Amino acid sequence: QVTGYLDDCTCDVETIDAFNNYKLFPRLNELLESDYFRYYKVNLQKPCPFWDDNSHCGMRDCAVQPCPSDEVPDGIRSGSYKYSEEANNLAEECEEAKRLGAVDDSLSKETREAVLQWARHDDSSDSFCEADDIHSPDAEYVDLLLNPERYTGYKGPDAWKIWNSIYEENCFKPQNVKRPLASGRGESLIYLTKWVSGVCVEKRAFYRLISGLHASINIHLSARYLLQDTWSEKKWGPNVTEFQQRFDEVLTRGEGPRRLKNLYFLYLMELRALSKVLPFFERPAFQLYTGNKSQDAEMKHLLLEILHLAKSFPLHFDENSFFAGNKEEAAKLKEEFRLHFKNISKIMDCVGCFKCRLWGKLQTQGLGTALKILFSENLIEKIPESGPSYGFQLTRQEIVALFNAFGR
Repeated sequence: QVTGYLDDCTCDVETIDAFNNYKLFPRLNELLESDYFRYYKVNLQKPCPFWDDNSHCGMRDCAVQPCPSDEVPDGIRSGSYKYSEEANNLAEECEEAKRLGAVDDSLSKETREAVLQWARHDDSSDSFCEADDIHSPDAEYVDLLLNPERYTGYKGPDAWKIWNSIYEENCFKPQNVKRPLASGRGESLIYLTKWVSGVCVEKRAFYRLISGLHASINIHLSARYLLQDTWSEKKWGPNVTEFQQRFDEVLTRGEGPRRLKNLYFLYLMELRALSKVLPFFERPAFQLYTGNKSQDAEMKHLLLEILHLAKSFPLHFDENSFFAGNKEEAAKLKEEFRLHFKNISKIMDCVGCFKCRLWGKLQTQGLGTALKILFSENLIEKIPESGPSYGFQLTRQEIVALFNAFGR
């Protein structure tokens, strides 16, 4: 049902499918399984800033498993860091080491020692996301491969409330359009569709990015659904009925295929960001530090291969149509865009299921990083080939989120 051209783009679904499935995704998947990209530091204990929330999901599949401090490898606790002599004297980094979560024991000692070092590259900068304070006592490393995104049983009013607030408060839409995803609200869906086609390209794009993110999450929940849960085994797999309820043209009154097209729109936007950020990663000074020199060099080579491949895509989204009008109006709209998105990243702290919260935070930070790249083109072009990149900076958190979100 999803074929042909995408609105606001010169690209079609078939071109993206062929490029992604045969060229890009196999390489990207290999990259995401490497040590640098599998560990994401996250604070899952932050309180919801918008409403009192005690509705934590009690099901075990909602849980995220970081490691207790006594399971943290001795190599990290000893404080002998490969990349920094002064770090040996920093007691707070030793404390941080004790909190390190979900580090796979099969990793090399050098890699474990370097996990702490990653934080040293995390300079803060103007962003589209409410980033976690990774130095907080509540922030822990999570192994994304051991905590996959899948259906956890988290649904109903609490889950609806999250998406409702995202769409209601943050999507530049008129007040009389109610929740665009509720079943049995045909009129508001039709009205919303008409509204989306009638607003400026920036506001329409913002809505489509959020809709695409929502579609991505729903696809993963449908594709890795809990099909069997007995005392002897758990079985995960595709749930076609669940997928149809969310995306079938008839069951969604024509909205499903549009949601899927918004997913392609999101893909194009993030692909464009990867093609633009190549100069930042190409510098000899940039390394994917894990402590394992040969693997680090190999993964950087693979990373650059992926970015060059992204750049070679023939039908990129043209972001030059964004904020191209009156300069004052454009600046105001851009700031509004940034604040709306920042708000959405805060809403992720209200998600009651910790595993859903983990992947929600990671994917919103990934999309926020993509937007930051697209809005920093002039700074990226000025990055010197050697030495520090003062004008434009990405933290390790942003890098891991960017590539994992695109991988989703």
